[in-house]
Amino acid sequence: MTKHLLSVDDLAGRDGIQRILDLSGSFLEVTQRDMPKVPALRAKTIVSLFYEDSTRTRLSFETAAKRLSADTMTFSVGTSSVKKGESLLDTVQTIEAMGIDAIVVRHGASGAPHQVAQWSNASVINAGDGRHEHPTQALLDAFTLRRHRGPSLDGLNMVIVGDIRNSRVARSDIKIFAALGVNLTLVGPPTLMPSSLEGWPVTMTSDLDSALNETDVVYLLRIQQERIGDALFPSLREYTSRWGLTADRANRLKPDALVMHPGPMNRGIEIADEVADSPRSLVTEQVANGVAVRMAVLYDLLGTGGPVV
Repeated sequence: MTKHLLSVDDLAGRDGIQRILDLSGSFLEVTQRDMPKVPALRAKTIVSLFYEDSTRTRLSFETAAKRLSADTMTFSVGTSSVKKGESLLDTVQTIEAMGIDAIVVRHGASGAPHQVAQWSNASVINAGDGRHEHPTQALLDAFTLRRHRGPSLDGLNMVIVGDIRNSRVARSDIKIFAALGVNLTLVGPPTLMPSSLEGWPVTMTSDLDSALNETDVVYLLRIQQERIGDALFPSLREYTSRWGLTADRANRLKPDALVMHPGPMNRGIEIADEVADSPRSLVTEQVANGVAVRMAVLYDLLGTGGPVV
């Protein structure tokens, strides 16, 4: 991996992805100890710079940093000088002056973490930027699935359902799962699909029922009403009817098929309550694995390269 993690592309292909996933396994063992902490990043300082609300991602990164014994700082836009008109550049320069080692950036503008990386000497990790990417979400998704179907995911069939066009999670997941040999099918309303599949190693359909016949994994995306604005399908009820993973649809899946969702879930819209809480659902495990995966990313960027202790 390079100095930064701004995109799945920075993982340098299949070998680089698998290396981080293997390292994540070591840190998962750390998180399960009675004292889930190692001194790997002692004296390092990591800043959370979140311009968008996020409970799971922010807490996951902060927990990961603390379990590596790093010092942490949290930048809260709601109580910061941003409200007084301070620019992103000014904020980064202020943080940089405090002597920090890494900045975890979440921003509503695509490309914002790349800009921060140009302004800062610290390592920069993209925790989600606009409609662009969310690389650590893709890593934790791959890590979770590999624990159930790995170590090789070659030939696995995955259906990604929902708002593909607006989803940074979908973009990162497509990159990472394609690199790991997964066959990908995108499903959803035509208005929420990419305008072109050029360069995307996927197939696409609007017929969820046919796509579910032979799938091994159903990955559901949240309907992002805050990003859609104008209605791109007639109603949420119709969305559920045509593209929601209802209990009836889940019952028709293969017995060993798995269900994933990046959260937060719109229960009763893209996923039924009984499906979200069923044994085939990996949603809670995805959240739990996020800490170990982000420990691995931070260690890979800032650590000495020595063994995890």
